[in-house]
Amino acid sequence: MNKYGPNQLATFTWEDNVLECRAENGVLLRAEVLTPHIVRIRYGTEGYFLDDFSYAIDESFQKEEVETLINEGAYQLTIKTPVIQCRIRKSDLQVSFYDINGVILNEDEKGFHWERSDETGNDIVYMSKHVQKGEVFFGLGDKPTEMNIREKRFENWGSDCYGYDHSWDPLYKNIPFYYGLHHGIGYGVFFDNSFRTFFDFGKERSNATSFWAHGGEMNYYFIAGPELLDVAARYATLTGSSEMPALWALGFQQCKWSYYPESEVREVTDKMRELKVPCDAIYLDIDYMDGFRCFTWDLERFPDPKRMVSELKEEGYKTMVIIDPGIKKDPDYWVFQEGLANDYFCKRPDGPYVEGLVWPGECYFPDFTNPKVRDWWADLYEGLISDVGVAGVWNDMNEPALFEVESKTFPEDVRHDYDGHPCSHAKAHNVYGMQMARATYEGVKKHGDNKRGLIITRSGYSGLQRYSSVWTGDNIATWQHIWLANVQCQRLSISGISYAGSDIGGFIGQPSPEMFVRWIQLGIWHPFCRVHSSQDDGDQEPWSFGEEALDLFRDAVEMRYRLLPYHYTAFYQFYQDRTPILKPLTFVDQQDPETYYRDHEFVCGENFLTASIDQENTISKEIYLPEGEWYNYWTNDLLEGKESYQVGIDKNTFPLFVKAGSVIPMYPLQQYVGEKEITHVDLYIYHIEGYHQSHLYEDAHDGYEYQQGKYRYSTFSVTGGAKMLQITQEAEGQYEVPYEFKLNFIGLPFIPARIIVDGETRTIENLVVRSDFSQITIEA
Repeated sequence: MNKYGPNQLATFTWEDNVLECRAENGVLLRAEVLTPHIVRIRYGTEGYFLDDFSYAIDESFQKEEVETLINEGAYQLTIKTPVIQCRIRKSDLQVSFYDINGVILNEDEKGFHWERSDETGNDIVYMSKHVQKGEVFFGLGDKPTEMNIREKRFENWGSDCYGYDHSWDPLYKNIPFYYGLHHGIGYGVFFDNSFRTFFDFGKERSNATSFWAHGGEMNYYFIAGPELLDVAARYATLTGSSEMPALWALGFQQCKWSYYPESEVREVTDKMRELKVPCDAIYLDIDYMDGFRCFTWDLERFPDPKRMVSELKEEGYKTMVIIDPGIKKDPDYWVFQEGLANDYFCKRPDGPYVEGLVWPGECYFPDFTNPKVRDWWADLYEGLISDVGVAGVWNDMNEPALFEVESKTFPEDVRHDYDGHPCSHAKAHNVYGMQMARATYEGVKKHGDNKRGLIITRSGYSGLQRYSSVWTGDNIATWQHIWLANVQCQRLSISGISYAGSDIGGFIGQPSPEMFVRWIQLGIWHPFCRVHSSQDDGDQEPWSFGEEALDLFRDAVEMRYRLLPYHYTAFYQFYQDRTPILKPLTFVDQQDPETYYRDHEFVCGENFLTASIDQENTISKEIYLPEGEWYNYWTNDLLEGKESYQVGIDKNTFPLFVKAGSVIPMYPLQQYVGEKEITHVDLYIYHIEGYHQSHLYEDAHDGYEYQQGKYRYSTFSVTGGAKMLQITQEAEGQYEVPYEFKLNFIGLPFIPARIIVDGETRTIENLVVRSDFSQITIEA
């Protein structure tokens, strides 16, 4: 096949911050300034652009009014925003980006080119760019490989990857967004194309990075930094963030394929309470259904689901259920009847329905890209959510996955509505899971009596975070998979999907007691915290590995519950500010090249740094601390950043460090969220020679009043010296916090003599203060 590209610029227009260029061979280039930091680039190969529609872009995203200049030179056109320059070369419409001072950020190498597929009639569209000196790359969602993806190649085509391992590709999720970093300057590229896409970061040619798709447009967004965390926030502004979860959804959750009948569910939940392992949710996998028919119950195994769910709720458990996309081909099955009568199932080009073998047997599959189908699917949840009282839904098999076919999914000629932009499965495949999760989200919210439901999806596309959390899929009980869970959740977090976790302990196989403990010690730092395992491989409840492992597991989960206000605050910062909850070290100190190749360490929220223990019999681990000062959580030793340390490890500890100057909130221990009325919260205040800010977010922990201002967001500013420490608090929002603070000081270099709270002098023994204090000073 011949490859083509734009040639000499013939004409251009500039209107409303949109530059449109036409080459002599008819190729169009459109460069649109959306914000001072974001420029959208599109190419049309036939003298026109395709319909402008995307599932990825958040409906709330608004193009900004930006003071922009356009300049025509002899060899190029230059667009200048207050922050960046976009230069288009006249000879071939190649594009380069510079900062406002003329420092190169990103530049085309061969630039845009394409070839025509005789088989599909689609353009295969390519873009290649120069790799800058020392450039490193990050992102792309759930890829199971090292954080820095320089010299690697990837494919996005959502795939059912049972028992995946290191470097398997493609995987479940399709996130065509990456970061580049060179000379300490970061940027992002979001290639918004839902066809099968590919990315090469200098693997084929060391001096070039490229991305391409088997159809659609060359349509990408350049997102300037220079800070990587700012790029992350701008990408999440473009594609959306998650709503606040209910606080219980950040608690520990227990799952298995499968807990049945009801007596086994009760045995597990009763034992969890008996052994005092905090837990907020219990899961029902596919065996709760009647013959795996979605939206039904096996009434022999679960004779009265509403009663069971209600009784579990009284004991502090939320009930979660699984729903897959396959609808059993059964003329007596009401969901199948409705879908068939309303023509809601996917079809082949000549009219037959798509049939595929999954858990129920032969199935038809709803077209979730049709808004009428999504509305129907949403209302199917009324029985589970409103009538029975289920709290949330777990969507699986939604790549979509099929059994016993080589492709493991639909044929690419299957037709989809695509919200009024009809297309083939080649275009819709990568968004299918996201649109299923969207319909589920809308149904759970509609029928949830103003409660925040929990949605989980295995597959999806950029923007899925608006509707759902994710887990990393069918992993294996190996030490390497602890490391994979670590890097995958870090990568998902910087790819806009902070609400992520792994199957703790591994879905396939059975971990050793030590491995199980080390996995939960990592899992308590992931926003989604759930044990899940296969019935094929034995039990995986906290008590399944002996008394010592149970005690260590319980210790880790209790830490999670004490730190729930910290995790809730981190989630609010993702919701409000679009800040990733998990931050790789490069995103903490991008000026330090030592961080570019660190995979184990990461920062959770603002102030905690931890790392996975992913080797057997570990008694010490090398940890690199980024800039600043850090306290060892276990010993309170103060360490300087930009240094590596050999950290001692025992069975009950793992690498954990707190940034100097932090204010860490902790709740009293509960067995589930809402078990106790919270009357006091511990604040652990770490001394600093200098200044640092921390935050605390509170609301009603459920419902949506926080979106109308019923929340409290406190900023704690800590200033410290050799003989004093001062904490000031400023708060916003209309929520009245129902507790007091108990102060705990860590690392004071002096013996405290007095404490002054809002002008009132107290003895050092009196360390309980109102939650709305303004200033506290502690002096030698």
